[in-house]
Amino acid sequence: MKFLHTADWQVGMRATQLGEKGERVRHARLESARRVIEEARREKVDFVVVAGDTFENNGVDRLKVREVAKILGAAGCPVYLIPGNHDALTPGSVWEDAAWGEFPNLHVLKKQEPVEVAGAILFPCPVFSGDSKEDPTAWIQANPGKIAIGIAHGSVENAGYEQVMPIARHAAGLHGLDYLALGHFHSKTLYADDDGAFRMAYSGTHEATGFTEHASGNVLVVEIPNRGAAPQIQTVRTGSLEWLSYHRKIEQPGEIGKLATELDTLPAPERTLVECVLEGTLFGHDHEALGKVMEIIEGRFLFGRAEMDRLVADQSGPEWFEHLPNGYLQDAARDLLEKASGEPPHAVAAAALMEFARLWREAV
Repeated sequence: MKFLHTADWQVGMRATQLGEKGERVRHARLESARRVIEEARREKVDFVVVAGDTFENNGVDRLKVREVAKILGAAGCPVYLIPGNHDALTPGSVWEDAAWGEFPNLHVLKKQEPVEVAGAILFPCPVFSGDSKEDPTAWIQANPGKIAIGIAHGSVENAGYEQVMPIARHAAGLHGLDYLALGHFHSKTLYADDDGAFRMAYSGTHEATGFTEHASGNVLVVEIPNRGAAPQIQTVRTGSLEWLSYHRKIEQPGEIGKLATELDTLPAPERTLVECVLEGTLFGHDHEALGKVMEIIEGRFLFGRAEMDRLVADQSGPEWFEHLPNGYLQDAARDLLEKASGEPPHAVAAAALMEFARLWREAV
């Protein structure tokens, strides 16, 4: 028996921090949703499970709800969904839309009760309250016989992130499950049982939603030959966007220049989002390289954001100072350098110095 595990599509997310580029990111979530279904068809899975947070919230435009239902309806196999904490099963939720009844293969699981499917029994754990502190899997007790698969949305204990709907670290074994398909955490994470088998996993979101998700943009294809067998888990890439985060402490001259080269050679900038946070020392010879980093980040990628206000300029001054005409231009540059290299460093002066450098390069 083979199935596809996905979760946390978050369709309808606003991505307001990305400004006008947010629309491209929102569109990518639907493009990737279609790739999920293409993979389900290519892998010829017996069914698909969606482990919660299909939508960003219950106020999502109903046209998007119907579009998602149409995408899932084309899977060519049964699709089983549970509500998550973002789209909890509450009055007026997205799950009341008539679209879910228009496709015979779609099954929104709204009760904590076993569901028989091809070759297995599902144990769904729909979310009824987005801030629940109760273990959603507590009711499950699988019996010997068919392959047992749980579908839950919540936080694995001691995982280091938001603790809602807490789930035991060894929940699959505690409840007699062959596999527990999890949603809520956006990066792919597999949990091994005592025998080394991975019977519990977050698939992660199918398309990354931010810079902190280091293993997202995937789905899991899971194959379980028989009851009690170790699941065979295949990671399949579905995401189209790359979210790259560069946090660097600059301690030696030339490091910023190396970073500029690294950024300059990144492939597919049109589908790459970059954040860059630098701290440490801005050495005199690195001012021009810093300007190059800023130009690349702000002009090359689908989205770029840079934080440089934690860089402290040293007192040597950049080479281009010496080429400035004597008088107010050179005096202004050195005054900015003095403020930018003070303790604490003056962030506005540092930013003004970088802009000064950019204008000087254009002038010459």
